[in-house]
Amino acid sequence: MPAVTPREFALQVVAQLRDAGHVALWAGGCVRDQLLAREPKDYDVATSARPEQVREVFGKRRTLAIGASFGVIGVLGPRGQAPLEVATFRTDGDYRDGRRPESVAFTDAEHDAQRRDFTINGLFYDPVDERVVDYVNGQDDLAARIVRAIGDPRRRFTEDKLRLLRAVRFAAEFEFAIEPRTLAAIREMAPQINVVSGERIGAELRKILAGPRRALGVQLLRETELLEPLWPELAPALADDAARAAVLDRLAALRLPSAPAAAALASLGVVDGGAMRAISRRWKWTNKEGQLAAWLADQLRRLRDDPALPWPALQRLLIDERAGELQIAVIAMLGEQHPLVERIAEALALPAEQLNPPPLLTGHDIRNAGLRPGHRFAALLEHLRDEQLLGRVTTPDEALAAARAWIERHASR
Repeated sequence: MPAVTPREFALQVVAQLRDAGHVALWAGGCVRDQLLAREPKDYDVATSARPEQVREVFGKRRTLAIGASFGVIGVLGPRGQAPLEVATFRTDGDYRDGRRPESVAFTDAEHDAQRRDFTINGLFYDPVDERVVDYVNGQDDLAARIVRAIGDPRRRFTEDKLRLLRAVRFAAEFEFAIEPRTLAAIREMAPQINVVSGERIGAELRKILAGPRRALGVQLLRETELLEPLWPELAPALADDAARAAVLDRLAALRLPSAPAAAALASLGVVDGGAMRAISRRWKWTNKEGQLAAWLADQLRRLRDDPALPWPALQRLLIDERAGELQIAVIAMLGEQHPLVERIAEALALPAEQLNPPPLLTGHDIRNAGLRPGHRFAALLEHLRDEQLLGRVTTPDEALAAARAWIERHASR
């Protein structure tokens, strides 16, 4: 029996709620994406059913009270799929913490649409009758390629200041313009963006930097005046026209879709690894992301300053598990035709045993031969590896002779 797709399951949920006498519609991003001929990442359902009624329809064993106080119930679907969120139509009370309303009141679809952030996200869709339900003129703004706040932009942004940044992300992702009143409100309120948690800011910036229009996203951060409070390390580099063009060109040149956000962050070439780790911590990125961004930033600076890096040093970079991301960032920094880019591509095309041949000698071999390099053991092993990679020693016996010579040279130091 074929697996049920997320779309089919979302349709089943709507049909089951309607069969029980409730209004039920798809809501938000899935409707927007469908109208843009994009595959929705997930589906959300909005309904007239109260949370307890949703649980009655699907049964408590198939539902999760993931946000029942705000009218949100998760309905468990096919194995391997995330729970589908079913939210009761609502209006929101005051947003005193700049993120969540202090209270909600259940209502109908029209009033529910008015509380949402942007018109392109305030659409509903009836998948049974196959019709769009639009109370906010979102279809017109989709056709005009505009990001517009619903109602008063300042009120929408006061409710949740992350929306200031989300407007930029949507404008970059879809290559839409930001409507003038909405843009003016973002600029006016930009200094307030840092009341939002670093984790939520970092999640939005990750999406911008990992997206195919990351250069446009960074440019929009500057134009909306969000760049300085969010990313003060980058703001000076974008103040000068020539420097800004170079930074944005590097972002635009990153190969897609394989470049992760950390590679985009590092390819800016603005800060070193230490500062990169600080930025990653501020945005609450994972340790792995922060370490990747920092390593890439340091290696890009190294390669930029010394594109003729000796083979042993370059080889060590190219056998690192992060070499793929480094190659992507180097191409963006130097261009496809740069000799170093071609050198890296040729090296990575080598057979594994040629790119990373097994060492001719191990530390155990050196001890068995009676050699005692003392506290310089690591330096000796590195020297032998360099000699092997350069082709100066090709057998274990030659490596032992090189080890003895190295120890003699360093014995009196």
